[in-house]
Amino acid sequence: MATALDSNQSNNAPAPTKRQTISIGRILFWVAVVAIAIFCLAPMLWQVLTSFKVNEDIAAVPNVYFPTRLTLNHYIELFSRRPFMRYILNSAIVSLISTVACLTIGSPAAYALARLRPLGGKIVQAAVLLITLFPGILLLQGLLEIVQFFHLGNNYLALIIPYTAINLPLTILVMRSFFEQLPKDLEDAAKVDGYSIWQMLIQIVMPLTLPALVTTGILTFIFAWNEYIFALTFLTEESMKTIPVASAQIGGSSVFEIPYGPIAAATVVGTIPLILLVLFFQRQIVQGLTAGAVKG
Repeated sequence: MATALDSNQSNNAPAPTKRQTISIGRILFWVAVVAIAIFCLAPMLWQVLTSFKVNEDIAAVPNVYFPTRLTLNHYIELFSRRPFMRYILNSAIVSLISTVACLTIGSPAAYALARLRPLGGKIVQAAVLLITLFPGILLLQGLLEIVQFFHLGNNYLALIIPYTAINLPLTILVMRSFFEQLPKDLEDAAKVDGYSIWQMLIQIVMPLTLPALVTTGILTFIFAWNEYIFALTFLTEESMKTIPVASAQIGGSSVFEIPYGPIAAATVVGTIPLILLVLFFQRQIVQGLTAGAVKG
């Protein structure tokens, strides 16, 4: 009898509502989001904390993860003992000029492949795609011979030209896909109004592809800003170094000392411009990355 009553009570127990199920799912979702965010941001957070630690906490065993003693000495040392502002200026000049050159050359080329349909355009597209798959590090020896032949060592052009050439195929492929998504009626109407191809490209087509320009430009800028091997090889003078090279060559007071604090500070200083750039253009980046994902 008791068993029957227990079974009836269990059958009459309220089932979990849909609202409860959804709330549990949302909780799990946000837990996963937070866990992934912490996993991705942990190295950067570690560098930031290390840049503010005193040397005793940096060398402490076990590790001091969240220091209670903070200092700015590593940042002061970074700019007082080294011309770090010069390194930032070098990286900015090389990155900006190569990005502008890449967009200036790549956008008309992409428009020509997308709209003008030149003879052999398919072959050109295939060649551009193959070039993007080629590892850039394998170009080092050939580029070194070219730099030596034209006496471009310790010159900004030694980095601007290779960076532009390496990023140009990606720019052409991305911009071509955006140009193909634009309605052709706008261009037909512009031709009727007497616009030339260059006028139509600059005044009508380019403003419509601003998210693509920003997204491609930022990718090019980040590559040029973070590139290390070419900058290390082609620029050897102290006043011509870029941020990655200068950060890697920070030394201590002796050969046995590794200055973790100044290195962490240099990493943070070198990353701040990229973070500000992405935050400032985040709307255009999202539009550029999601454009064409949904038709209609």
